[in-house]
Amino acid sequence: MESASEMVAFPLLTTPIESNYRACTIPYRFPSDNPRKPTPTELAWIDLFLNSIPSFKKRAESDPTVRDANTKAEMFARRYSEMLEDFKKDPEAHGGPPDCTLMCRLREQILRELGFKDIFKKVKDEENAKAISLFAGVVRLNDAIEDGGKRIENLVRGVLAGNIFDLGSAQLAEVFSKDGMSFLASCQNLVPRPWVIDDLDNFKLKWSKKSWKKAIIFVDNSGADIILGILPFARELLRRGTKVVLAANDLPSINDVTYPELVDIISKLKDEHGQLMGVDTSNLLIANSGNDLPVIDLTRVSQELAYLASDADLVILEGMGRGIETNLYAQFKCDSLKIGMVKHSEVAQFLGGRLYDCVFKYNEVQSL
Repeated sequence: MESASEMVAFPLLTTPIESNYRACTIPYRFPSDNPRKPTPTELAWIDLFLNSIPSFKKRAESDPTVRDANTKAEMFARRYSEMLEDFKKDPEAHGGPPDCTLMCRLREQILRELGFKDIFKKVKDEENAKAISLFAGVVRLNDAIEDGGKRIENLVRGVLAGNIFDLGSAQLAEVFSKDGMSFLASCQNLVPRPWVIDDLDNFKLKWSKKSWKKAIIFVDNSGADIILGILPFARELLRRGTKVVLAANDLPSINDVTYPELVDIISKLKDEHGQLMGVDTSNLLIANSGNDLPVIDLTRVSQELAYLASDADLVILEGMGRGIETNLYAQFKCDSLKIGMVKHSEVAQFLGGRLYDCVFKYNEVQSL
């Protein structure tokens, strides 16, 4: 993890950042709320994090890199649930009041202190291998669609379908452990449009009329998400002459893809000419975002990413953690796209949508 002094604000956030940006989308409390008493929203989210503990504990127990993994997994479950219960008694405990960023950070902190560096590594490796074997077929299906509007819609559906592979969601972790997930079936089974936030028609119109110089894409999960969802979409941008920077986490968190893993994935997908299924990748860069959580606070990114982003004209935040639970209302100096699937009922309720509904939020900045 980078030291605090090396983290800087993402340069494309609308300024002044202090009055324009708040990372967490859902307000857990308001200034008028009693600081010593948890709000109904805080209680609902504390329970959501409490409910996720069994699936994390199960992964930790089977971590082959940690001695006495069973005992330490039990310690993790006990310590983390105690912390969350503390918030119910006093919201200002443990650096509170709690929000999704703090509760994620505390969970990662306890796991790392107990020696659990990457409890989802085995499932990430398996899913990456499976998705790599399917990549060429998914790209060919997209390339076969001649109509540009239909092709971009298919690519977007692929991003949303891939985003289902999220083991931070208790319900999805359960489904996944039973029978895995079929990417193509997920593409066909997305909830029908219009989605809860649905700017796809407007985006398709802009896609047909304009191109972007450089896109920064904050990526999310391993497996189908990055390989069958984001990479075909990024390849299409490259094909249209856009430079693409994929920003991935510094350290492991849930089943999110990390910077070193993404470097490895891309090298496996490129052919001997350095191409992705016939598309030149000299304009494809992979950046370490400096982040170590499944959500992101854009006031703290790596200097490397800030430098690469300074001349970008499109920012894409993909996934529920980075694009919905945080940053849904983030305003940028350039065009932006927030895209992901709603996998927590609390988020669905806040947005007025359905569980597994989709968010496709496109904001265009009018050039002067």
